[in-house]
Amino acid sequence: MSVQFGRCNPDGAPVDRHELDEVRALLAPYGPDGEGRYSKGNLEVLFRALHTTIESRRERQPHVSGSGAVIVWDGRLDNREDLIETLGNELSPDSTDLEIVATGYDRLGTTVFRELIGDWALSVWDARNQSLILAKDFVGTRHLYYCVQNDQITWCTILDPLVVLAKLPWKLEEEYVAGWLSFFPATHLTPYVGIHAVPASSFVRFTRGATNVTKYWDFDLAKRTRYRSDSEYEEHFRVVFSESVRRRLRSDSSVLAELSGGMDSSSIVCMADEIARRQPSPIPAVATVSYYDDSEPNWDERSYFTIVEAKRGRTGFHIDVGKQELVPLQIDEDQFAATPKTIYRSQRASEYFAKCLQETGSRVVLCGIAGDEVTGGVPTPTPELQDLLARARLGRLANRLKVWALEKRKPWFHLFFGAAAGFLPQWVSPTPLVKQAVPWLNARFSRKHRHALEGYPYRLTLSGPLPSFQENVATLEALRRQLGADVPSRFPLYETRYPYLDRSLLEFLFSVPREQLIRPGQRRSLMRRALAGIVPDEILHRRRKAYVSRTPMSVLAGQCAAFSGVRKHALTTAFDIADSPALYQALERVRDGQENRIIQLLRMLEVEAWLAQMVARSVVALDAPIQRQTPLVREASVHKDSAQLDRMVDKLNVNGGQNHGV
Repeated sequence: MSVQFGRCNPDGAPVDRHELDEVRALLAPYGPDGEGRYSKGNLEVLFRALHTTIESRRERQPHVSGSGAVIVWDGRLDNREDLIETLGNELSPDSTDLEIVATGYDRLGTTVFRELIGDWALSVWDARNQSLILAKDFVGTRHLYYCVQNDQITWCTILDPLVVLAKLPWKLEEEYVAGWLSFFPATHLTPYVGIHAVPASSFVRFTRGATNVTKYWDFDLAKRTRYRSDSEYEEHFRVVFSESVRRRLRSDSSVLAELSGGMDSSSIVCMADEIARRQPSPIPAVATVSYYDDSEPNWDERSYFTIVEAKRGRTGFHIDVGKQELVPLQIDEDQFAATPKTIYRSQRASEYFAKCLQETGSRVVLCGIAGDEVTGGVPTPTPELQDLLARARLGRLANRLKVWALEKRKPWFHLFFGAAAGFLPQWVSPTPLVKQAVPWLNARFSRKHRHALEGYPYRLTLSGPLPSFQENVATLEALRRQLGADVPSRFPLYETRYPYLDRSLLEFLFSVPREQLIRPGQRRSLMRRALAGIVPDEILHRRRKAYVSRTPMSVLAGQCAAFSGVRKHALTTAFDIADSPALYQALERVRDGQENRIIQLLRMLEVEAWLAQMVARSVVALDAPIQRQTPLVREASVHKDSAQLDRMVDKLNVNGGQNHGV
């Protein structure tokens, strides 16, 4: 995944270039394959390459198109053959993705974006109308951030340059923090007021004095896929799923696939082997990496991923993640985290994963995220019943209520009212969306950001698309938020690809009848039927994987002493996010084995650790002077970091603590 940085003055004023050396230093670790630069008048663009395909190695960026547009492209174009045929004689099968996109933009303008299938982000400076355009793919697998200050637009695919180069403290974006504490923030947000993210499936156009966000593509609400027999649905699924995996195997080096032993990752690996067996042209070698934890009594993944390894006749890498630890962020000039990140991880496992990439020479990792969500992994009849209710198919509704009531061993009217509740206002719903309040959150913060803290809940509508389609779109938006909160890895460098988030695959899954995906006693029915003979039966028919929580609880309980200072000195309290005494009480309950909100508590500690770093670096502003101690960093870090933090805090407090990074 390559990176880009740019500055532009739409009014034509020249760009000040004195900070480019500092930008280069920030971008260089993400792009080891060379640098490109475009500098002219009111525009300055830097590009650092990380090549993952043969074609990308022939690209020269930034690229000036035939019309004079300056284009920077980071991505993988999956429908390149179709676009080459559509766009005509200027292109050939050897054309790079960048050349195809540039030709398409010159011909079609921004309407070409809806035709670009793949994972991508791009920027376009169009001198013909003096406009800057920033765009991302439909699901948001790539990041693209921007800010506008004094009529100057600055953008980048990583947050660090935008945050650091401002040379002033940013105001904390509370809604982002609220989203991080629950089910991830809205996709257009960053932790900083004034820095924005380009939303998925959208482009942002900047002209002199105006900024417009436009959604260029969405699912076809009227699309329905209907066949006469199950076998036709199964064949269609095999085709689109195979194509999705094949698209993500396009690499000029071997590919590393995560193999957990569940249906999602196992299906990707087995389908990759099936493609290699059937496809005449060679595909990259696919190695696997699997994680296990023998200390977890309910997590028996080893017995399943070894079944897949036996089928393919090849043993993958095995990583023991049993010895987890809390690793607070360090105050280190060489390490900067522009967003909160996990403080619960295995350092040894991370190092071994980097070794796996190095040994295989891989720059591409296949991930099974989203498979459970989009193929019917949650065994609930509610969406199917809601579809029948919305279309007033009462006879069919009565029949399905009877069938599902027998399967779920519940009275049919419980299922009926559970389905009907999705259409009711929240305040009258018998199954309200309001989650149990987290006691250590500040009351004002909870009231103001209730929507984000509840995971951006929604209500179904009787008119418009089917309720199951509305559920699908809401699920996809939650996945977009998850991807948006992730950050690219700097060490080791690799690009993550998600076969279950393929546009063609999702269009198919969102258009088939709900009863194809889930049937009584058959969760993920279509996927299981379609992949029979490709994926081992033991995998297809295994029970749902249990959520593992024992290890995080034991690790947190064992290191509670490191966080003893949060009673009086929590920065989340200074920012009116948390209540320190209640937070400390929750940590004490963890120590005693009485707290069950482990994930929420870890998220809060991650925000606390991140704020300590941001405040110490004068990145985030606080209206009042910092207290002397910030224990999440001080007590859990090495001595030199504590001393460094003290010096920073002293300096900031001497300056008065009035929006000077405090």
